[in-house]
Amino acid sequence: MQTEAVILKGRCEVGLETLTLTEPGDGDVVIDVAASGISTGTEKLFWSGKMPPFPGMGYPLVPGYEAVGEVVDAKPATGFRPGDFVFAPGASCYEEAKGLFGGSARRLVTQGARLAKIDRGVGIDGALLALASTARHAIAGLGNTPPDLIVGHGVLGRLLARLTILSGAPAPTVWEVNPVRMAGAVGYEVLTPDSDERRDYHCIYDATGDASLLNQLIMRLIKGGEIVLAGFYPDPVSFAFPPAFVKEARIRVAAEWTPDDLSATRQLIETGALSLDGLITHAMSANQAEDAYRIAFEDPKCLKMYLDWSAS
Repeated sequence: MQTEAVILKGRCEVGLETLTLTEPGDGDVVIDVAASGISTGTEKLFWSGKMPPFPGMGYPLVPGYEAVGEVVDAKPATGFRPGDFVFAPGASCYEEAKGLFGGSARRLVTQGARLAKIDRGVGIDGALLALASTARHAIAGLGNTPPDLIVGHGVLGRLLARLTILSGAPAPTVWEVNPVRMAGAVGYEVLTPDSDERRDYHCIYDATGDASLLNQLIMRLIKGGEIVLAGFYPDPVSFAFPPAFVKEARIRVAAEWTPDDLSATRQLIETGALSLDGLITHAMSANQAEDAYRIAFEDPKCLKMYLDWSAS
């Protein structure tokens, strides 16, 4: 089999090419993708050439770990059937390119164990399941403290705020420095850092991936407070020791979602408890991949870009 796929060949080199797919094995499922998301975190780092050394990285690369589509073939042992609508967190099924993520293609071959069956009515919003599950993982782990301050009002920051409120915790404050991203809050307040006088936050979640903010955030903590690094950081993370010493600050790194997070978040979405409204702001044909990636990474009005594979 062959498929059209997005290919990253190097810094700012992105296009659409035809690739050969690996043959499905006993545990594999074949999916026709309806839509795939563009990550403004890890994918932007690959696109810009700023990604630090990471297992499995290299070019040419098929990006994408946010795909939804329909099962067209499945081995009996997978538990899936043709016609099932599923979320796929990427794939590694290409003979001519690396598939570290691998979800931005018209057709995928991937292990059934990696998929999640979702309600077709969720539509392309279902591709937000990975990011929503990552936000849930940061908040819901054993002993984790929900945020009273979130830094960054992008998609991850908004999901963190919505999940915090959904958990029953007090509504967090959210910081944002870009005026075009300050709108869209529901049940919480969005401020610029300069307009916020608080210095007693118990738990600050940083969703920006900007390591240079750490010293500023430490100064905003209560004694014994915690900073959660919820983004992905291309630069070394460091901080001045004396302020952290005085604050007895704790720093936690939030990793990606687990299968339990995926299952719990899917239920929240399908029952309507967790709204995904307003998070997908742009969608373009996969045939316009080069323009779509540029807009996703350079236009601050674009919270989330999705590629439509129906015309591919």
